Amino acid sequence: MKFSFTLLTLSVLLSTNCTQRQAPNAQTSFEPIYTSHTMSNTDTATFGNGCFWCTEAVFQQLNGVISITSGYSGGHVKDPTYEEVCNKTTGHAEVIRIVYDPSKISYDELLEVFWQTHDPTTLNRQGNDVGPQYRSVIFYHNEEQKQKAEHYKAALDKSGAFDNPIVTAIEPLKNYYPAENYHQNYFKNNPNQPYCYFVIRPKLEKFEKAFGKKLKQ
Repeated sequence: MKFSFTLLTLSVLLSTNCTQRQAPNAQTSFEPIYTSHTMSNTDTATFGNGCFWCTEAVFQQLNGVISITSGYSGGHVKDPTYEEVCNKTTGHAEVIRIVYDPSKISYDELLEVFWQTHDPTTLNRQGNDVGPQYRSVIFYHNEEQKQKAEHYKAALDKSGAFDNPIVTAIEPLKNYYPAENYHQNYFKNNPNQPYCYFVIRPKLEKFEKAFGKKLKQ
């Protein structure tokens, strides 16, 4: 299975480590984005594929995605703070928890976006974001999600879609902690912040061109 377009790459205009991704001075209130959809007919996916400011902004555009919450998963520290995660000692990855309507978008389609909007061949790194908190990881919620993730990972490796082997981890979801309020809806609330303007905005523009038919109107 070959991709229809090359992997999106982050702008190198800015260095994007934790010290330069500082929180805004005033915290923005967090109101999850929900639709009028009946919440009983939903499913959940949890992905880690780099900075959650970026991944949240990408997946929020998809038709069928009801809400996204940025957070931390996969580590050993309870209720970690952003600063603790940035210290690379908690074992947590920056992740997004996606609540979606499976009648409008499937887990397979979410996986397609996951694979195509980051580099799954770089260990503990996405662009200039370096550290275990930026690792490529799929936290599955059930056996079906595990089987699909493993199937597509193997198929992509076999197809030669990437120049290097995929290092994405596929792990059971053991814990999840929502990130601080100011991280939620970050791009929507801070579109002119330098990281958002120079890194996230170009990535979104490429994503929207590639996945135009799957986006919310």
